[in-house]
Amino acid sequence: MKGTVIIVKDIKEIRVAIDGPSGAGKSTIAKRIAAKTGLVYVDTGALYRTVGLYAYERGISQDDCAAIVACLSEIDIKLAYENGVQKVYLCGKDVGDSIRTPAASMYASAVSKLPPVREFLLKLQKDLAKKGGVIMDGRDIGTVIIPDAELKVFMTATPEARARRRFIELEEKGMAQPYDEVLRDIVERDREDREREASPCVPAEDAVNFVNDDYGIEESADYIIGLMKNL
Repeated sequence: MKGTVIIVKDIKEIRVAIDGPSGAGKSTIAKRIAAKTGLVYVDTGALYRTVGLYAYERGISQDDCAAIVACLSEIDIKLAYENGVQKVYLCGKDVGDSIRTPAASMYASAVSKLPPVREFLLKLQKDLAKKGGVIMDGRDIGTVIIPDAELKVFMTATPEARARRRFIELEEKGMAQPYDEVLRDIVERDREDREREASPCVPAEDAVNFVNDDYGIEESADYIIGLMKNL
């Protein structure tokens, strides 16, 4: 039943790491799990998107690694929880949905390949994870950020299924983009995330692989909650 809080043993201590490619529904499902269990949701992908947005808005090419690294000293990112919702502030301004555009997504993939960017954001992510009682999603949560998480899940779906989801999401937000372009962007981002040298998007050795093509949001959330209850 919606709104029901499921009691999971040691809920205040458990840490859940959800990794996977773009469009797998990680953030949406992690938020739903947080709402059902009382865990604190941390959207780590939003941090990389925010760095990417900063570079994009200043006209820096996503291939200009030196310029991206040079601008890190200008960037101030803060997370805040307002009415139970995580908000990201870039240099004092709430970024809102501007980090969810296709351009911001591509820049997020580009900047996340750079070791200095990952190091820049690593401490913030680790500090958030130390508190326990959290669910975090991203590309390297189970392999780098919380390698000792009580539960690690690698969530994925076919590129076509993920493109359909992203197409609908963008359309609902008034940022419609042709399906073929959405699919092309996802395939390209998959390649970049998989092949990058710094923390590639791959499952942790002890992660549960979850292919959710045929699962809805509630079904996916309940499946992972089931894994949590069996820890």
